[in-house]
Amino acid sequence: MKTIKLGIIGLGTVGSGVVRIIQKNQQKIRETSGCCLQIKTIVVADRTKKRKVDLQGIKITDQINDLLDDNEIQIVIEVMGTIQPAQTYIEALLKSGKNVITANKDLLATNGSQLIECAQQNHVNLSYEASVAGGIPILRTISNSFTADQIIEVSGIVNGTSNYILTQMAENHSTYQEALQNAQALGLAEHDPTNDVSGKDSAYKMAILAEFAFGTTVPLEKIAISGIEQVTKNDILQAQKYGYAIKLVGQAKILEDNLSVSVQPMFVKKGHPLANIKDENNAVLVTGSAVGEILFYGAGAGELPTANSILSDVIATIKDIQLNITGSKFNNFSRTTNIIDASKEDHKYFLSFNSDGNILPPTKIRQNLRKSGINLDAAVAVDNSAAGANYQTQLLSKSQFNFLKQKGRHSDKLHLDLIYPILD
Repeated sequence: MKTIKLGIIGLGTVGSGVVRIIQKNQQKIRETSGCCLQIKTIVVADRTKKRKVDLQGIKITDQINDLLDDNEIQIVIEVMGTIQPAQTYIEALLKSGKNVITANKDLLATNGSQLIECAQQNHVNLSYEASVAGGIPILRTISNSFTADQIIEVSGIVNGTSNYILTQMAENHSTYQEALQNAQALGLAEHDPTNDVSGKDSAYKMAILAEFAFGTTVPLEKIAISGIEQVTKNDILQAQKYGYAIKLVGQAKILEDNLSVSVQPMFVKKGHPLANIKDENNAVLVTGSAVGEILFYGAGAGELPTANSILSDVIATIKDIQLNITGSKFNNFSRTTNIIDASKEDHKYFLSFNSDGNILPPTKIRQNLRKSGINLDAAVAVDNSAAGANYQTQLLSKSQFNFLKQKGRHSDKLHLDLIYPILD
């Protein structure tokens, strides 16, 4: 039986998971691929660091040339992260004729087109199933199972750190800071969690999802991004009171033949498939014109779930090597679609006003807002009292939304308590 020799760059959490799965599941790998898989060389930053995985028989090096110059190694897994030097390494590996598997969403979202072109020019595979939603096989599913359907929308919870924080705030009544510290203690959040909580990590993933679903490369500057840093316990309680959960939701959808992509915290109606996704789990909801809504749910991160997605790419690449058909795009769907600025998109919002305890009838609230150009005549008043009022609006333009956010106060009596887009 043929042996395929493998190289790995990076031996952190995910890299260690890859080693463990290969060692544990050799028999199944042989049965499903028809080949033996052997890890020959692993490139690490610190060769002296003690590892919690069996590395017997594997060469450990800090020199990338030990992979580049080894003609026996046909597949390399990159799990070191960062954009540089990962991009330089991957380009060199592709040019040396090696197939590359990566989970590097940051790199793919920013320079993916360049790497994909490099792989094609050198007739090798570049695969990246693990770059989105960890253990959920969403990219290959969209690429293979929706080929005859037209996808209308892809939405999801694709950042486990943010979802864990919001879950703790909702279920344990933690403050944002308490929930973040707990996530860091459990290893679910980095020491610097900025990319996760700001929505940037989700935006990287939504850019990749949008390319698979709609065939269009989406520059990050075209994605409207806001994070969860400003979500408060009061916001969570207000959401629960009126039948919502607050979730950081990524959306990519077609609007009148235009593509809109965004990441933002939303009021998600209880009963919606995304409302009950808890802790560090991820979920992606794909809406097709033929199949309707399909939900993909699972572990969004972690050593073994992510490593499993990487190994699925490895097995697919082994089969391509055997058939001598390496060099095809991971995603063959491509078309030109106008990308609109999602930050200017009209939306349905939940508004909460505080009137300093003074009686302020709904008509008076409407009158106050109308003076500022905000018309709530079509809104549904879900609660009115002496203390204030809460509304579920019909479409509200982004300019009106921004006005409300920036002004906050519209009279001596009326204050905007919170405003969130609604997903129902």
